[in-house]
Amino acid sequence: MVFSTPRGPFHALRDINLRIEAGELVALIGHSGCGKSTLLNLMAGLVQPTRGVLIGYGREIARPGPDRAMVFQNHSLLPWLSCFDNVLLAVESVFGRRESRSQLKARAQAALELVGMAPAATKRPGEISGGMKQRVGIARALAMEPKVLLMDEPFGALDALTRAKLQDELLAIQGATGCTVVMVTHDVDEAVLLSDRVVMMTNGPAATIGEVLRVDLPRPRDRVHLATDPTYMAARRAVLDFLYTRHSHPEAA
Repeated sequence: MVFSTPRGPFHALRDINLRIEAGELVALIGHSGCGKSTLLNLMAGLVQPTRGVLIGYGREIARPGPDRAMVFQNHSLLPWLSCFDNVLLAVESVFGRRESRSQLKARAQAALELVGMAPAATKRPGEISGGMKQRVGIARALAMEPKVLLMDEPFGALDALTRAKLQDELLAIQGATGCTVVMVTHDVDEAVLLSDRVVMMTNGPAATIGEVLRVDLPRPRDRVHLATDPTYMAARRAVLDFLYTRHSHPEAA
């Protein structure tokens, strides 16, 4: 992926070769500027690669589509709509032409229940906490029934306790829906706790995939139990070693 800039071409990514299996939860991790979000945007179809091609379920990814839903660090909810109506708007965009009004409302309600936000359905974003807003953002994405859920540091702006709760909820949701999840994160513990594989990116510019670590931990996962689990500790150490020993950030060198 090469971007045109006033100073000339900027090589963001090179030689990316990655296959993600249906139902996997994959974390992309690396230092700032390594192209994690760019790679996620490519998967979403928000930008097109300079060279090469992305294939999703047998088709070229040439544009955004309802089979891929995006969750950003900023919840991006419409402030003048209730939580329910924010979700319903997404449902209508995907299913509006082939389902009745009652069916659309049922989909929105089910998505809010899945993330524990049904009691706040009538509230507007300004009336709920940051963690609750992010839950609604996830509900909105899930209501579209995507094959792939793309998440760009979805819990990065939250406090530690809220982040931990939403991580646990994501594990439960992914287990219940079986959707494929690709998630950008800077948090090593988050990456290891949630993922089937951790994709570790080298430093930019012209970043690429340095290593891919398989996390062989059974599901469902319990963070308290895993805190002393040898497999968890070894995976965590491997990611830290990659990031801070073999690929320390240029600014820290």
